[in-house]
Amino acid sequence: MKAPRPNPYRDTWCGTLGPAQEGESVRVAGWVHRRRDHGGVVFIDLRDRSGLVQLVFHPDRAPEAHRAAGDLRSEDVVSAAGRVVRRSPENINPALPTGEIEVEVSELSVLADSETPPFPIDEEVAVDELLRLRYRWLDLRRESMQRSIELRHAIALTIRTHLYDRDFLEIETPMLTRSTPEGARDYLVPARIAPGSFYALPQSPQLFKELLMFSGFERYFQIVRCFRDENPRADRQPEFTQLDMEMSFVEEEDVIGVIEPLMAEVFEVAGFPVAPPPWPRLSHDEAVLRYGIDRPDARFGMEIADVSDAVRGSKFRVFESVLGDGGVVRAINAGSHELSRHDQDQLNQFVQPFGAKAVAPIPVEENGWGSNLAKFFSPEQQQAVSAALDAHPGDWLLFVADRPEVAARALGELRLELARRYDLIPRDRHEVRWIVDFPMFGWNEGEQRWDPLHHPFTSPAAPDGSPLPAHDPAALRGLFEHPGSLRSRAYDFVVDGWELGGGSIRINTPEVQREVLKAIGISDQEADERFGFLLNALRYGAPPLGGIAFGLDRIAAILARRESIRDVIAFPKTATGADPLTGAPAPVDAAQLRELGLRTL
Repeated sequence: MKAPRPNPYRDTWCGTLGPAQEGESVRVAGWVHRRRDHGGVVFIDLRDRSGLVQLVFHPDRAPEAHRAAGDLRSEDVVSAAGRVVRRSPENINPALPTGEIEVEVSELSVLADSETPPFPIDEEVAVDELLRLRYRWLDLRRESMQRSIELRHAIALTIRTHLYDRDFLEIETPMLTRSTPEGARDYLVPARIAPGSFYALPQSPQLFKELLMFSGFERYFQIVRCFRDENPRADRQPEFTQLDMEMSFVEEEDVIGVIEPLMAEVFEVAGFPVAPPPWPRLSHDEAVLRYGIDRPDARFGMEIADVSDAVRGSKFRVFESVLGDGGVVRAINAGSHELSRHDQDQLNQFVQPFGAKAVAPIPVEENGWGSNLAKFFSPEQQQAVSAALDAHPGDWLLFVADRPEVAARALGELRLELARRYDLIPRDRHEVRWIVDFPMFGWNEGEQRWDPLHHPFTSPAAPDGSPLPAHDPAALRGLFEHPGSLRSRAYDFVVDGWELGGGSIRINTPEVQREVLKAIGISDQEADERFGFLLNALRYGAPPLGGIAFGLDRIAAILARRESIRDVIAFPKTATGADPLTGAPAPVDAAQLRELGLRTL
């Protein structure tokens, strides 16, 4: 850190002092981290943002300062002047960067007293998260939180510097816009100047960044706040920070070619060990088949195998019934871990919330399969399945028979659960994957409609992956008669099972955009009402364009090795969207509601 501008409070940072400053007179300021009284000599560990330094108060050399130091408590705010001296060899603290020296204080000013904090600041102990959030300003004083927020800053600075050097322009987009369907509820803001009308807070700057490309800026980014009114989830915030990017005259390879060196530099700054790019790519379908999820954690094995053909024709009626109805039989090799009868029953209970009825567990023995289920399968079938799962004596094979999407999800979640249970996830190894070749639409059973898997401005591709015939209306309409067969020009960036970013090549013709909106149930009239500005802009020569958005909160959390994104956000909400610090959301005065033309029901 650069030296602070000298003033009456400080002229140096606590954590920057060392043997090189021996004999110098310094003034430091900060919070009392700890106080120790050793037979009349008082020691204070003083903390500022840069770290700790030990202050020593001698009763015979500075009696007034010593007297004041005796009354100090944790978190009192002080300014101290004194001389930097070396510690005796037996008193050196190798665990502290400033552990070779101390400041012999001659003058002490108490700037503010502190009440006893509701939890310790000077040690990393488990504290109830609600209490931490209620006293967030105190929680942020703790070293782990200071380091997390500093890392977040370093990540953002690295991103900005890297993109500035590659001709990207940082451009702001509106916080108050109109409501559009982008996959989640909008937060609405009543417009006093137009009673009965509302602004919406942006779920992302998607449409604006496309318009910036239509405007000819060609390379745009911003680190921007986004808002989604979603149902509570354990690790999702109603407001979040996004690295948003867009480029003109690009295809998928161009976007990936920009992102890989950017993220490699971010990983390096954070000291996050990953293999250098280019990083492996998996198609969406392959990821779901092998890992049961489109954001796979590839740090450990236990991959899923489809063994439908290998067991087809067995005497096991459950499998045959599922296969006869168009379902699948998939399995994982859980390894040579002990599975008691109780454990096996727990596996059934675990997969049921994900739609599966049960898990069929079969142990592998020296001469084939064990358990009562083995008799339903021929030796050839057993050998084929064991080969597909690379099974050896002592391993347990876990089968799920169901619809493809149910079997994938159940085994994907079971795979992660077993990895946690048996501690299979390496702490010092990290894996990056690009997920590509997504389906364009997914069928929404509850609403009986097609939904875009990314967003409705993603460019579709024909079933064979080729570009759409945008200027052949008949051929275009023919392809959209079967929305489920269309692929998507989308790509996701996944690290250790976390989707850190996602993007796509966008639609750049009004004809294709209208067809996509029709496919998700938006008529031409509604499209003109809600997206008229975009459709109009597409008529005036839109370049081929594409981009990506990264969750900065997620990047910071995974690089800081934190379990929750709340630990890398200065003032987060709880999982329910509440703010224990300020009490938000909260009622407002009746007068405010009247002014807006609103009333509560």
